[in-house]
Amino acid sequence: MMITPTGSGLSGRRAVVTGAASGIGAAVAARLAALHADVVVCDVDAEGASRVAERIGGEALVLDLSRTADLGDLHLEADILVNNAGVQNVAPVERFSPEKFAFMLRLMLEAPFLLSRAVLPYMYERRWGRIVHISSIHGLRASQYKAAYVSAKHGLQGLSKVIAMEGAAKGVTSNCVCPGYVRTPLVEDQLADQAEIHGLSVDEVVADVLLARSAVKRLVDPDEVAGAVAFLCSPEATSITGTQLTIDGGWSAS
Repeated sequence: MMITPTGSGLSGRRAVVTGAASGIGAAVAARLAALHADVVVCDVDAEGASRVAERIGGEALVLDLSRTADLGDLHLEADILVNNAGVQNVAPVERFSPEKFAFMLRLMLEAPFLLSRAVLPYMYERRWGRIVHISSIHGLRASQYKAAYVSAKHGLQGLSKVIAMEGAAKGVTSNCVCPGYVRTPLVEDQLADQAEIHGLSVDEVVADVLLARSAVKRLVDPDEVAGAVAFLCSPEATSITGTQLTIDGGWSAS
């Protein structure tokens, strides 16, 4: 089923969205396609990427972004890059696997750097580009048991600011979107781990752990994140760069 476009604001723009086979990435891909962008659905999940690409009238690209040694010579022709791919692992620092830590930093920090590096020459040539990194409230705040995720997201915030400074005179903006807990497979998959660590039920984890510091007691919907990405790609956001849109239900205000 094709998604009916609701506007033409990104007509003629080519967008690459990583981790787009499900969750936030799929919602972002659908929103950009609805704005007439030509969307490349990038994911390690070939079946999922193809399914989303078919649904939105886009193109599937199968890449394992954790294999960063394969990305050094990559060149991408895209006007929009959305760095979204990510995973979570919950464990105390002293029991956190070094291999898992390195894997997560490759996927969520090194790969966004390499993809940005791959697309910037094309954006500079065209004097227009939008890079949006899906960070997290954990790019601004820390939580226990998430050493790799918090480290990667904090690093991503810094990377985004450097790209913003370098790209400003060449028509390229770089920003982060920082959601709180979003109703995605990534969050749902960690509920059991959190329940075991805290000695709580899954329902108690949602109310008393995930949303404990949030004034708005509901998980963020992926479409809300997609809307923020679409705004950062719009003409109204031309002067917004090197910063972040925070969608955390008031968590960072507390």
